[in-house]
Amino acid sequence: MRFEEALAELDARQPERMVPDLTRITALAEQLDDPQLTYPTIHVTGTNGKTTTARSITGLACAHGLTTGLYTSPHLHSVTERIAVCGEPISEEEFASEYERLLPLLELVDAKGQRVTYFEVITALAFVWFSDKPVSLGVFEVGMGGAWDATNLVAGDVAVICPIALDHPELGSTVEQIATEKAGIVKPGKVVVSREQPEEAFRVIRDRCEGFEARLLYEGRDFALEERRPAVGGQVISIRGLHGTYDDLVLPLFGEHVARNVAVGIVALEAFLDRALSLKAVRAALAGATSPGRLEVAARRPVIVLDGAHNPSGAEALAAALREAFAWSRLHVVMAVSANKDVDGIVEVLAPLAFRAYAARNESARSGGAERVAEAFAEAGVPVVSLGSVADALEAARAAADGEDLILVTGSLYTVADAREALGRGT
Repeated sequence: MRFEEALAELDARQPERMVPDLTRITALAEQLDDPQLTYPTIHVTGTNGKTTTARSITGLACAHGLTTGLYTSPHLHSVTERIAVCGEPISEEEFASEYERLLPLLELVDAKGQRVTYFEVITALAFVWFSDKPVSLGVFEVGMGGAWDATNLVAGDVAVICPIALDHPELGSTVEQIATEKAGIVKPGKVVVSREQPEEAFRVIRDRCEGFEARLLYEGRDFALEERRPAVGGQVISIRGLHGTYDDLVLPLFGEHVARNVAVGIVALEAFLDRALSLKAVRAALAGATSPGRLEVAARRPVIVLDGAHNPSGAEALAAALREAFAWSRLHVVMAVSANKDVDGIVEVLAPLAFRAYAARNESARSGGAERVAEAFAEAGVPVVSLGSVADALEAARAAADGEDLILVTGSLYTVADAREALGRGT
């Protein structure tokens, strides 16, 4: 099977959707002899910061000599980005080979009822590929939610819970409901590392841990970001961990929220290894840290920043990081948002910073219309133009901006992907 053939079969299972049922992925994993249980795992959920946290854990683990598999979603340009070992994505040839191996089993499960979903297929492929390598550790980012997510078949030796907020309406209309779904990754007798949470989310996580006799390590109580100061190209941070203190770490990424996610990553690996980490290895891992599409500087004069913030809480973190790390004369905001997102909430946060907005729709089937984004900015008093695509909106912003301005492209990782393609940064 060629990669193009595998991709066509996979794409026929679009759109990605969450089905609150583990029947298909369980049947598929059983047919494969449960490869996801052949290596230990760290499982990452939350509303914001999952990918950055998962990437930091993986980088730290690899720097400590562990062959570590990383599974994230969504991808920016190629599905192969979702599955990697120590920074090396699965090749197109390997993806096609594993897919060919899966296909008869997919068809077997398909025949029993509802088809295996796009996300379930990629998750199963990651389970198998990591087992084949083999990896010493698998780091899995939840796609959506937790309890009913296809990744929840992993053993979850350490569960990581990033900040919880309102986002996907499929998960509930309150923070407590969403926290209940996300806390579903907590396994009996295991370890849970949590960022600081709203009180209603904390109660859910605490009760789940107590009921499952899982050890809860909580930000601010058991570990903390102790110090943080801006630096050229990023920041310098100090972290009080579970087994050690890690001072004066150079992190080439922006934002307090990112620094706190890195703190969680350090503690998650400490908990997994049950010891302090090597300061030398931590420094090396963080020095090489990247997070495409998260406060990513894609160009200069004018500076273009790409960030996938897609809910109000993500926009708040983005706005705070922009104020701290960047200076500009005028801020131009290019935005396209998925149809089910809180457009008004995102715009309300960013509007006070904006000089002008450029509304668009991205290439995803989930994208909302440009007119909805334009309406929100207009109601917030920001001059706005509505354009057809992210590429068109970005071109208009660049034409209007001068060298002292800043262009922010945001609203979705799909929007970021479109912008990266337009800027020639696609892979």
